[in-house]
Amino acid sequence: MSERLLDGAGVLITRPRHQAGKLADAIESQGGIAHLFPVIEILAGNSAAIEAQVARLQTPDITVFISRNAVRHGLPYATGDIAAIGPATAAALRAAGIAVDICPDSGFDSEHLLAEAAFDDVADKTIRIIRGENGRDLLASTLRERGAHVDYVCTYSRATPEYSKSDLASLEQHWRKGDISAVTVMSVHSLRNLNTLLSDWCREQMSLTPLVTPAARVLKEALQQYPGCPAILADGPRSDDIVNAIAAAIEISASRPLPGTS
Repeated sequence: MSERLLDGAGVLITRPRHQAGKLADAIESQGGIAHLFPVIEILAGNSAAIEAQVARLQTPDITVFISRNAVRHGLPYATGDIAAIGPATAAALRAAGIAVDICPDSGFDSEHLLAEAAFDDVADKTIRIIRGENGRDLLASTLRERGAHVDYVCTYSRATPEYSKSDLASLEQHWRKGDISAVTVMSVHSLRNLNTLLSDWCREQMSLTPLVTPAARVLKEALQQYPGCPAILADGPRSDDIVNAIAAAIEISASRPLPGTS
C-alpha cells in the first residue's frame, strides 16, 4: 500500500503563479499531480507615486504587512514595530531579514491580528498598513475605533488573468477525464475570480469536487455558491496543512453517495 497521501490525485492550484511552487512541490511529493490555474495576477504599484504618498505620511509606530505580496512589494515603506497578519507573511519577512514583532500564534486574518495584545492599547499611535488595493477594511476601522491613526499604503493590485478559449477548454477536458480530484482556494477574491473564469460545466462540477481552503470566509462563501460542495478547512496556509486537508477532503468525498443514489 502506498504511503503517499495523494497518489494519482490531480489538484487544481489557483494561487498566483509566483506563489504556487511550494504547494505544487508538496502535492507532487505526495504522489499528486499539480494543475496550475492562477486566478489572480499581482501587479506592482507605481513606485514613484507610492514614494510620494509615503513622504506625506507620519512615521508609523507599527507597520502591518497584510500578505506575502505586501512583503514582496512594500518592504521599503516599513518602519517601527513590524506586524505580520499570519505565519506565511511572517516567514516572508524573516526571509528578507526583517524581524517580526507581532504575529498571531494561530490564524492569519484581521480578526486574529486584532486579538494580539500589542493592538489592545493603540490610542494616539500611528499604524501603517501595507496591502493591495481594495482589501478588507476591518483591520483599519477597528484600530481607528481604538484611537489609532491608520494609513494605508497600497503597493500592488490584483487582476484576473486572461485565458484563451483553448486554455479553458483544456481545463474542462482534464476535469471531464477525472484529472481534477480537488481544488485549492486561498482567498474570497480567488474564489470569485475562479467562478468568473470557469465554464458552465466546470462550475457545476464545483458542487461535486472537494475544495480545500485555510480561510473560514472562503469556506462559507464556497458553500453558498456551490451548495453541497465537499469543502474542508485546512489547519493553516502552509503547504503541508493544505496537502493533509486535500487528502482528507478526497477521502470524505469518496465515501459520499453519488447524487441520485442511496
